[in-house]
This record gives sequence, structure tokens and C-alpha cells, in this order.
Amino acid sequence: MRIPFPLPALLALLSLGAARLAAEEGNFAGSFDVTQRVPWTTSRVVGTPEPPLPFRLQRVFARLPLKQPLFITHIPQTDQLLVIEQAGRIVRFTDHGDPEQSDDFLEVGEDTYSMAFDPRFAENRYVYIFSNGPREGTKKRNRIARYEVSRGAPYSCDPASRRVILEYESNGHNGGDLAFGPDGFLYISAGDGTSDSDTDLTGQNLADLPSAILRIDVHPADAQLAYAIPSDNPFLDLPDARGEIWSYGLRNPWRISFDRETGRLWVADVGQDWREYLHVIVRGGNCGWSVEEGGLPFQPLRARGPTPIVPPAVVHPHSEARSITGGHVYYGTRFPELRGAYIYGDFATGRVWGVRYDGQQVTWQRELADTALQIVSFGTSAAGELLVVDYVGGIYELHASEPAPTASPFPQRLSETGLFADVKKHEPAVGVVPYSVNAPLWSDGAQKERLIALPDDTQIQFTEARGWNFPDRAVVVKTFSFETPDDPPRVRRVETRLLVRDQGEWTGYSYAWNDEQTDAVLVPAAGRDVVLRVRDSASHQPREQTWHIPSRAECMMCHTRAANYVLGLSTPQMNRAHQYNGVERNQLELLAQLGYFHDPLPRPAAELPALADPRDATQSLDRRARSYLHANCAHCHVSAGGGNARLELEFTTPLEKTNLVGEMPLHDRYGIENARLLAPGQPERSILVTRLARTELGRMPPLATRLVDADAIVLLREWIAGLPVADEKK
Repeated sequence: MRIPFPLPALLALLSLGAARLAAEEGNFAGSFDVTQRVPWTTSRVVGTPEPPLPFRLQRVFARLPLKQPLFITHIPQTDQLLVIEQAGRIVRFTDHGDPEQSDDFLEVGEDTYSMAFDPRFAENRYVYIFSNGPREGTKKRNRIARYEVSRGAPYSCDPASRRVILEYESNGHNGGDLAFGPDGFLYISAGDGTSDSDTDLTGQNLADLPSAILRIDVHPADAQLAYAIPSDNPFLDLPDARGEIWSYGLRNPWRISFDRETGRLWVADVGQDWREYLHVIVRGGNCGWSVEEGGLPFQPLRARGPTPIVPPAVVHPHSEARSITGGHVYYGTRFPELRGAYIYGDFATGRVWGVRYDGQQVTWQRELADTALQIVSFGTSAAGELLVVDYVGGIYELHASEPAPTASPFPQRLSETGLFADVKKHEPAVGVVPYSVNAPLWSDGAQKERLIALPDDTQIQFTEARGWNFPDRAVVVKTFSFETPDDPPRVRRVETRLLVRDQGEWTGYSYAWNDEQTDAVLVPAAGRDVVLRVRDSASHQPREQTWHIPSRAECMMCHTRAANYVLGLSTPQMNRAHQYNGVERNQLELLAQLGYFHDPLPRPAAELPALADPRDATQSLDRRARSYLHANCAHCHVSAGGGNARLELEFTTPLEKTNLVGEMPLHDRYGIENARLLAPGQPERSILVTRLARTELGRMPPLATRLVDADAIVLLREWIAGLPVADEKK
């Protein structure tokens, strides 16, 4: 058996023992008043250091009541717009003025995602509608049905004219879009039909319809047929393959559209762990899912389809986008500078981008607008101008940005933020709250000091699990320090990070401390590396260490939506005592007493969950190990957190339900014979330990740390060795 972590180095780590590092958590108190809440009124952390974006979205048809709209289009050769509401109601209204109400066009009766008018609509009055039907047994079905539209105003759809064209099982990641190509055929976007990690293994399987772009002829020569398969579809001669498939390997293709001038088919595919991406679809193309996720390995050991994987045309990390929404190539007249650019957005971040593509590569790309919207669809008016659908209930248009009012610039120095009364002494401003956590995230041995800053009298919405809910303009502060090799050693501050909530979103900013330790300067958006000279905590000898100051995009890779963004500011982490100028108080109880929570604590702090300090040998081994995994892993390895190993590593999840014990690895096994994610009683067979002990590709956590946490290796090996041996999956 090959041991992937060098044996001498591993033995050296194990010999250090779990008590080598002192608690890395600073118990910073400042001059905080524990008797009353004093408002923080000195904030100057407002706006953004980035230049203003060129466009904004402005609401139109604001008086129309819409419930969870998903799609917008217009009836050909009319001034009538149609909006699909998720529950299946399709409404119609005039594309001008300020209508107060809409008329019913059709009630589908099930979740409805999109519609497309027949190229021969003027003759046959056909429209095709994509819906996901009621549950039949254990699964729902995607359904494409044809309806007839009345020939004159008031336009409506005849429910009795319904004819099902195509249907297939799909129980999540439904895709859900339709578009007629320049060839007159109907293209259908089909997701992988599941809710996580392609559990049905359909991504590379051509024997079924999910996870593909389908291409069918809805004008078959035999009128008795619902559709025909075009003779030039790519997989007609492949045994067992579905002939309807035009391209495959898609996770959840959310919105497709054709460029009316080039004929290119754009598809936005919603990613899982790391990326969102756009494909320009080619005949027979393999988009990679679930062997790859937007060009990155996902499940590389899974069987591959018959054609090579084609990389996406555009990729966004999850720091920029987290649920991509496809758009349209712009051919309106309002913005000539955007003509020919594909305009698209993101549901989770509300951002809008434009990209130009020459058939081989991207030639131009720019963020156009940043909004607080949940963008689910783009459409065009009868005049060809873009319309944007917000899931909350609004329709928006693209407009040029207006000159921003004069405002204070975003602080370029930490001393300009209003967070500190004295930056050199690291003394917080009045009203800024110091805090500490039970199980600090491993950060290459850095010491940390932490602060919460809530503007004025704003409050936190308390939750028992995952991150608390914070108001806009809240700032969370963390300063990282290391011991110098001086005699005696000094503590040197390296970086202070701010997590700032603005317009419903969190953004990370970093300030690098100067050599004099008098102030810190805002680091550019790309981040940077700093080489430190530190005192090794084991040998007490000087050594060099590279410290990575993350980019603003990297900050949000760990501060995930599933964890509710603020990792340390959660009940299990904050339920502990903190020293405030010699006064020890439980943080939850004090914050509640001073009015920082919107509501009283649901129970006494002693009855609420609390993590253990993984380095505290007086705590039980199981609590320490589970707390370490919670703090360092559960922000991704949790339901909907993005970790594709399907682990549930939150502290409150029973071990037998973590999908960890006895499970076979889905990724690389690193030469370990009969490897398991966690093999009870056998840490040498446990990939969990192997991944934490790596420093190269495949290490965990994959970001924010470059050094192995030796104490954690000792802790987890001891914990696994003591677990009772259980039956394993074959």
C-alpha cells in the first residue's frame, strides 16, 4: 500500500501531540461595556471600492401583481406580453403604459417553466409549453405540450387543445426551457432529473433523455406522430442511445436561446460545488457533467459518454455566481454598444454580465449591473429590448446608470473604517463588540481577534443552527497575527478581514498591516501573497511561511449560502464564555441582554448547542473531533453546501447519518487499498485523514490554508482508531 503522505513527515506530525498549539483564539475585549448597549455610529464602511457599473435594472409594470414569475415572452406580431408564474398560471398584458392588471392566457395546473411559439405560428397558432407534472409514484415528469392560441384579441389559449408532445421522468434539475432553432426544429433543455450530484448517473448516459439538449421535429410528415427525430441528429446509429439527444452532459441547463444572426445555441448550466458556466452547444457535444463540473474534475471515475468533453465557453466561480440564468444575444436599439453581446445573469447574486464570442473564444466580457434581484429569466419585448424577470415578482428593463451622488470613498485604510478608536492599539470603536468562538477554523496557525459591528440600533435574527441573519451595513472583523522569531517573540498583525453586508449580500475585503504595525491598507480585489518570517510553534526556530490574503472572490468560496455566510457567528460557535475587561460572561446571554438579538433566546444558553474546542484535552474525543469537522468542513459538506461527497458534517448530525462511516470514496483513493471515507478502527484506510494530511492537489480544505494541521491529524486518527468496527459497503 502506498502512503500518500510521506511517512517521516507523518510520524513527525504525530509526535507533536494534540496540545502543541495554544488556543489560537484571541480573547479580545477592548473597552466593551457589558452593562448597556452603546450604538456604533462611526461606520464609514459604505459602498464599494470598485468603479461603478455601466447599467442598472429599472422596474416596469410595477402595478401588476405577479406571483413567483419565471418566464417572459411576447406573442408574435402583437404588443402583448406573457408571463409564466411558477404554479402554472400564464398571464397576458399590453407591452406599454402602466397596466394595473393582467388577463389569463392559460392555467396549466402544474409547475411551468417556459414556452415557445411555433415558427409557423401565423398559420397554425401553436405554442409549446414546458411543465413538470404532479408526482406519479416516486417521481414527477417533465412534459412538453402543444396548445392552440386564438387568432384575435383578446388572445388566450384553449386548454382543450392540449396535446402532449414528449414527457419523461424528472424529479429536480428539470432544465425547463424551449427554443426553436433556425432549422425549424424544437430544442429542449433537460436537467439531470435529480437534486444533487447526478445520483441517477444520467449525465453521461445516452440511453435516457435527462441531462441533455434534445432536438425534435414537431412537424412530422406523419400527422399521427407527436414528433419525429431529425435524420441528422448525432446518435441515431448508436445502440441504445435516444435519438432525440443533440448534446449531453448538462446538470441543470437554466435557459437556452439562439443567436438570431449566427445561429449559435447558448446554454447556461447551473453548477454544484465550484462553478457556474455557459456552453455554446455543438452537435453531439459532451458538456462533461457529472465527470466534470464546468471543466473541473467532479466524479472523474464515472463512465464517460462516447464523445470528448467540450469545455464551457464562459466560467464563473461560485464567488461571482451561484445559480446562473441564461439570457439573450442583444439586438435592440437602445444600447448600440451591446449589440451582438450575450446578456445573462445570476439568481443568487443578482449580477448581470455581457460576453462576446467569436465562435472559438470569448473576445469581451464585462459585468454590467449588480442588483438585489433573484434573476430567473431574460426575455425580449416586441421591440427587441431586454426584459428581466425577478422571482420575487417584478419585471425590469436595462438602463444606463445615472451618475452616482457624491459620497465618501470606500476606506482605503483600516483607520478610515470607523471600526477602531485606535488602530495601532487595535482598540475597537465604541459600540463594536468583541467575540470568540468555540472551534476556530484552522488558518495555518494564525492567532485571531474578532469583532462584530452593528450600525446604530440594528439587530440580529437569532438561529440555533448555521449562521445568524444580520442587517445591512453590518461588519464582521477578523485580524490574523503570528509570533515573530524575535527574542522574546512578538505578536505581529498580518491581515484584517472585513465581511460586509450590503443590499442583502456579503462581500469580503482585506487590509494588510504595514511594517510599523500602525495601520493596514486595503488589498486589491485580486488578493496577494505575503512571505512571513515566523517563530515555529514546535521547534521555536525561525522559518518562512507564505500567507495568502484572499481575493474578494475567494472570500465567498468558504462563506457559503448553505452555511448562511457568517461561519463563526452561529449558536454552536458563540455559545461560550468570553472575558470582557476581567468580566466573564456567556456571549449568547450577554448579546441577548443588551438587545443585539431581535427576539429573546428560545432557551437558556446551557440548553443550546455548543461546539467543543478541538484542542482542549479535557473535552471528550468524539466532541472534539466532530467540532473540528464542523468548523473546518461543514460549511461545504452539508446539505446544499456544494461538497460533492454528499457528506453531512454538521456537529448536530448523528455520525451514522453523516454519509461518512464505511462509505467508499467517490474521488481519488490515493493508492490506499480498500479505502473508505472513514474506516472505523483503521485511520490508515480513512480518506478523511489522507485528505487533511495532503499539501498538494486533493487536500482538504482546498482553500484558505497551505499548512497541515498536525494537531488535527493526531486528533482524527485517535478518534477513528477508537470507533467500533462496523459493516462496510462493498
